[in-house]
Amino acid sequence: MIALLASVLFVLIWSTGFIVARAVVPHAAPELALAIRLTLTTLLLAGAAICARQGLPRGRRLGLHLTAGAMLHGVYLTLSWWAVSHDMPAGIMALIGALQPLMVAVASVLLLGDRLPGRAWGGLAIAIVGVGCVLLPAIERSGGAGVGLLPAIAGMVAVLAMAGGTLVQRGAIAGDGIAVSGAVQNAGGALVAVAATLLAGEYRWDGTPILWIGIGWSVLGLSAGGLSLLVWLVRHQGPTRMSMLLLLVPPLAAIEAWLLFGERLGPVQIAGFALALGGVMLGRSARPSREEELSEPA
Repeated sequence: MIALLASVLFVLIWSTGFIVARAVVPHAAPELALAIRLTLTTLLLAGAAICARQGLPRGRRLGLHLTAGAMLHGVYLTLSWWAVSHDMPAGIMALIGALQPLMVAVASVLLLGDRLPGRAWGGLAIAIVGVGCVLLPAIERSGGAGVGLLPAIAGMVAVLAMAGGTLVQRGAIAGDGIAVSGAVQNAGGALVAVAATLLAGEYRWDGTPILWIGIGWSVLGLSAGGLSLLVWLVRHQGPTRMSMLLLLVPPLAAIEAWLLFGERLGPVQIAGFALALGGVMLGRSARPSREEELSEPA
């Protein structure tokens, strides 16, 4: 019963990642909001690491943590939040993020010499076709309901960055403490977000309650609560069952976006949604459990 409740709670929390982005970006520059969020998360996890007496990584390990964080939290979140701020629907961005495990698997073959079964290649092809069915109608629309080509590209590049950061985590830093790893990696992401803020030169922040609630939920709900539940579920249920839970996140995010913001998917997009998730499920089922990686979404 406890495992079931933890699973339901985790999926509900995790599905709000891009819902938070969709709520926050009308009230603040996405780069600035992320810089504040990641900095606060760094401080929170650093305090937890001190309480747990987890030592700070040194030398090359510190550099690898910062690199992983820069890709996972910095590049991934900055580009995906930017895409959401430029009319990328939250549900679609969550679906694109679901491709990350398959991208990691392919990158493992190309860069690390791992073997990928034929079923996984087939799942990747099906998932890409499904994402195309979801994205193309949105790109072709005109007006406010459309998605520009640049936000779509930014969303794909964001997931590639997340996959790259996940590969970095597969190395020597995998055994470091969760709290100190999270603190250093969020610091790496904060550096990217600060640099993006300075580069964009936009400092919009209206200080409305919904903005502060969104930032607070990002730090306490997603980063602290969601990540803690993820680790607990992986340790008690294993990475395979955990990865299947993540398949529930994109459709739930799409439903939440429809209820809260009126985002809608057409028939072709709904079919593409199902196709993409089916491809991800097929690809994940073919991966050896030792290679399965989980990383923080939004």
